Amino acid sequence: MPVKQRTVAVLIHSTREDAVGKAVSFIAALHDMGFDFLIQDQHIDAIRQAVPGADIRQLNGDPAEICVVFGGDGTILRAAEWAKPLGVPLLGVNLGHVGFLAELEPSDIDELPSVVAERRYHVEERLTLQVSVLDAGGVEAWRSTAVNEVSLEKVARERMLSVMVSIDERPLSLWGCDGVLVATPTGSTAYGFSAGGPIVWPDVQAIVVVPLAAHALFNRPMVLSPSSQVSLDVPADATTAGILWCDGRRSHDLGPGERVRVTADAEPLRIARLGEQPFTTRLVKKFALPVDGWRRKNA
Repeated sequence: MPVKQRTVAVLIHSTREDAVGKAVSFIAALHDMGFDFLIQDQHIDAIRQAVPGADIRQLNGDPAEICVVFGGDGTILRAAEWAKPLGVPLLGVNLGHVGFLAELEPSDIDELPSVVAERRYHVEERLTLQVSVLDAGGVEAWRSTAVNEVSLEKVARERMLSVMVSIDERPLSLWGCDGVLVATPTGSTAYGFSAGGPIVWPDVQAIVVVPLAAHALFNRPMVLSPSSQVSLDVPADATTAGILWCDGRRSHDLGPGERVRVTADAEPLRIARLGEQPFTTRLVKKFALPVDGWRRKNA
């Protein structure tokens, strides 16, 4: 009985030459072990030239056992658009800066081929968001998903945006603000962190709402149940338009009378991890937190 061919997807940062070089080394090692590969179109020719004889196909709707990403968290978010609907876990090699989603640093890359070949990783599931935009008549005008966050932001710098925030169809507050952020625990270390929101451990199932510079007495971040529905309405008489962003990658212009509806998505994002490194350890490492305190010790 023939052995079933094993397939690995490889997604590479679009402009970094060092990412291509590291991906070539990884692919060459797995090619020698009998793997075939799915690669995004722009890098197929370069990989075929660098690894002659490798079975390389275009990244499309075919599944793979894992997707290895060479880049930063932004590249992983791009990879998630392909991997999440297929249930393919992502394993990131961090070539960016902070990199909370990426698992491996460049110094650890030598062990990567054996890790994948021997399946020496476990998979954790992350909550993601489903986003719908309804027009004034209640008809869906746009739909997207988000791994990190959904942000409704003002377009005109000199004016505030009016946003009615509702939770589970019950009005909460009308904010005059720069915008409103709805984030996942994964996104709590990204835009949500920069906006003053709480850091939420990734195994917590929750949705976070963070006002952006809201002129209101009640303007604190909120942590909601994963079953909650968040609605953001731009009043029909609003004079300032808004723009909706999902993970900073996909956008939709929002006009007066439109509603943004955000819920937890039924499809989680699957992230491959190599060990049981606690999130606290990752947090200290990535943000270089002074575990001995901020004060200098006496000499």
